[in-house]
Amino acid sequence: MNELRGKVGAFKVGLQLFTSAGPEFVRELTDSGLSVFLDLKFHDIPNTVAKAAIEAARLGVWMLNVHALGGLEMMLQTQREIRKVCQLESRRCPILLGVTVLTSFDQKAMNEIGVSRGIDEQVDSLTALTAEAGFDGVVASAREVAMIRRTAGGKDLLIVTPGIRAISATNDDQKRVMSFGEAVAAGADYVVVGRPVIEAENRLAALEMLLSS
Repeated sequence: MNELRGKVGAFKVGLQLFTSAGPEFVRELTDSGLSVFLDLKFHDIPNTVAKAAIEAARLGVWMLNVHALGGLEMMLQTQREIRKVCQLESRRCPILLGVTVLTSFDQKAMNEIGVSRGIDEQVDSLTALTAEAGFDGVVASAREVAMIRRTAGGKDLLIVTPGIRAISATNDDQKRVMSFGEAVAAGADYVVVGRPVIEAENRLAALEMLLSS
């Protein structure tokens, strides 16, 4: 982490790291001045998600996400309660994101879980729901960024795009991917880069190669 400090805008803490190191590790990062994207994709009943998001805010995270599939009530309660608590406790409210369709999904995977409509239609619908809930942005594949920008619900939302790969790299378990340069050109506000940097022998060189693309 220290080798990339100052080279990236924020560090993502996902399920594996959070399960291994816990909330105190997140607090250690934020207390040191680092911006943290807590990528736990909360998806539960409204009260549970709202309370979990409040605790995440108390860790000082910069950004967090929930599954938009949790529904409008879940997202509405989450944003209302987290903003109320942050105001009462004089905390900076994290950027709130709704996850649309995971980048590991293709149409076959959508059909397997009983979703018959196309990925673009599903992303569009969940983007509109996220905007209605008063969230700050969405998580979506870079392939959907241009489409989101054209919709009324997506024009003013931040768009965070995972599934970033080097042009010559394998996709691993990701299905809908783009290069760093393609995602930025498409209009993404933030890109999330994981394995192409983390699993590289020289992480700094791998990051610089992505940035130069």
